[in-house]
Amino acid sequence: MGRRTLLLIAALVVAALGTGLVFLYAQNAQNNAKAGQALVTVLVAKSKIELGTSGAAASSAGAFEQTQVAKDTVVPGALSDAAPLANLVALVPVFPGQQIIGQQWGAAATTGGLAVPAGKVAMSVQLGDPQRVAGFVTPGSTIAIFTFGNTAASGAGGTAPTTTIPGVRLLLTDVDVIAVGPTTTVQSTGTTGQAQNQQVPTAILTVAVSQAEAQKIILASGQVGGSPYAGLYLALQTKDSKVTTAFPPTTSANLFK
Repeated sequence: MGRRTLLLIAALVVAALGTGLVFLYAQNAQNNAKAGQALVTVLVAKSKIELGTSGAAASSAGAFEQTQVAKDTVVPGALSDAAPLANLVALVPVFPGQQIIGQQWGAAATTGGLAVPAGKVAMSVQLGDPQRVAGFVTPGSTIAIFTFGNTAASGAGGTAPTTTIPGVRLLLTDVDVIAVGPTTTVQSTGTTGQAQNQQVPTAILTVAVSQAEAQKIILASGQVGGSPYAGLYLALQTKDSKVTTAFPPTTSANLFK
């Protein structure tokens, strides 16, 4: 067998092997995509469920319904059946369309107030749609809280005097949301202080935090006179999120670095 023939055979083998690998890669990618789009059954609220309503009463009233959603949109702790809720009561109001999660329900003895984790306090903040992740923050969510306002910044080479410039930084991580109030609308205010016609949806979120965390949130919210910070921004966290308060503030001096 000639050298040319051997080279031709080798080329055909390599081509076939390459084609097979490409096919396997494409098949694996397709399977992964289908896995993310797979439908699973979850329990959602068909109508509003008031605080203190028992699971049995909600079921009798037709407040639950099962629906199928994409697997990657299922909220952590979501239930697929109302049976475990029969002897429990709603610890927070549940709104139509919300996935039903176990953290929203508890023993009847706790309905006089929120189910606050031991060692924590419950505090509430009022935020607009963009600041609360467009309404995707729900009871049971874990969030990171950012704040923005004036931040100390030193001059070039550290020789110029320290000044303050607008900046953003991470304030807290791994904060548990224990309640979300109904959405309302408020009039936005222009820079002149005069009310404008724009209506901004807002909602009150209640979180479980330590005393130190509560004090940080209050100061950073911009509600304290003389505070250099002007407000809060929330971000939803997952078990794979990578956030740290050690990350330096973002200012106009380092925005594009």
